[in-house]
Amino acid sequence: MTEDRHEFSVCVFYPGGTYEYVKRWIKAEEAVRTFREWTESNMAKRGHLARIIVTDGGDCTNMEWKFGEGITYPTAEMLRKK
Repeated sequence: MTEDRHEFSVCVFYPGGTYEYVKRWIKAEEAVRTFREWTESNMAKRGHLARIIVTDGGDCTNMEWKFGEGITYPTAEMLRKK
C-alpha cells in the first residue's frame, strides 16, 4: 500500500445499526481530513452518530471513533510508541 493511491474509505455508523460510506477510494490525507470533520461535527457531538471508521484497501480499520469514548483506534499507547 502506498500513500499516493486512492485506497481509503470513511464510514459512519448510526445508533440504530445502519451505516453509510461518506467517502470511498480516497487518498490518506483526504480520509484523515474527512474523519476529523465527521468526528467534530454536531451530529457526532449530539450522539446522532455511533461510530466512524477509516478503512484501507484491504478493509482493515486504520482509525476509529465511538460516541462517548472518542478516538479508540489507534490507542494513545500505540501513538506514543511511534
